[in-house]
Amino acid sequence: MSKILIIEDEESIAELEKDYLELSGFEVEIAGDGDVGLKKALEEEFDLIILDLMLPGTDGFEICRRVREVKNTPIIMVSAKKEDIDKIRGLGLGADDYMTKPFSPSEMVARVKAHLARYERLIGSGVPVNDVIEIRGLKIDKTARRVWVNGEEKNFTTKEFDLLAFLAQNPNHVFTKEELFSKIWDMESVGDIATVTVHIKKIREKIEFNTAKPQYIETIWGVGYRFKV
Repeated sequence: MSKILIIEDEESIAELEKDYLELSGFEVEIAGDGDVGLKKALEEEFDLIILDLMLPGTDGFEICRRVREVKNTPIIMVSAKKEDIDKIRGLGLGADDYMTKPFSPSEMVARVKAHLARYERLIGSGVPVNDVIEIRGLKIDKTARRVWVNGEEKNFTTKEFDLLAFLAQNPNHVFTKEELFSKIWDMESVGDIATVTVHIKKIREKIEFNTAKPQYIETIWGVGYRFKV
């Protein structure tokens, strides 16, 4: 079942859209303001986003820009503003479609189905899809070797990225410093394993909200480190 996110501050409109989409077999969530909508769009997985332009908090343009930096999820932008400049700007930021209020709920459902079908054809057409790990706001694109934390891209050295990616693709597994040194530096553990500790510290500074209480990379005292899921 496809999952749709509606970011809309007018409750009556959001509920009407939700009713029509659920009748068509979709699972639907509603975010009533821009800040909540942006957080959901970045941290959760949806098959399509219906995005109002004028929102309290973060506006639709900024949400579209932030989401498109890290995800290819289809976005249908909706607004009462009829000016071509708004449509051009929205589509230029990466929106897949632009609907002007008021519109027929049936037309909205038809467009949702069309964009989902198009996206599924694209994914299944042999177009390469990046190898991506996403865990609680942390996105690691192994193909592009890029990392985002809650939508904000962070810069990593080669070994920092290799170490983070290795731990993330082996979640809940405890590795000793010697094992990590051998895996990432491709050397026997007779080398300086203190470099593992240094790299873990640098990674935490980039991905953890509170390095004293890490939510991703845990220290297992006397043993090593574990990527917690």
